[in-house]
Amino acid sequence: MMGTPNQIELAEQIKLTVNAEFDRVANAFHGVSQIQAGQDRIDTWAIIKILEEKRKEVMAIDQAGYFIRTWRELSDQVRQMIRQDARYLAILGNRNTHQVNTRVTLEGSEERFG
Repeated sequence: MMGTPNQIELAEQIKLTVNAEFDRVANAFHGVSQIQAGQDRIDTWAIIKILEEKRKEVMAIDQAGYFIRTWRELSDQVRQMIRQDARYLAILGNRNTHQVNTRVTLEGSEERFG
């Protein structure tokens, strides 16, 4: 890792926290996927794949300053990374299209529109 010894020490501590945050988000998605079926479950697994790719990208960065600037105060960085991914936006677009085209009635049957 590149930086001063103090920066590197701080960045290494932050990296542990960042990795734990990726784990937390991944575990939440895994939990959701266990109660889903069909396309929703497939979409959730695709999001988990995006998440793991983002984790690899972040953890491969060797600049201590990056972790200090970007991750020192942990908030919703992981969520924002996912939300900005084009693949995630495509998943959302497909879900929105499906929701517009299909409405579940109170009786549980589906009516197709469009």
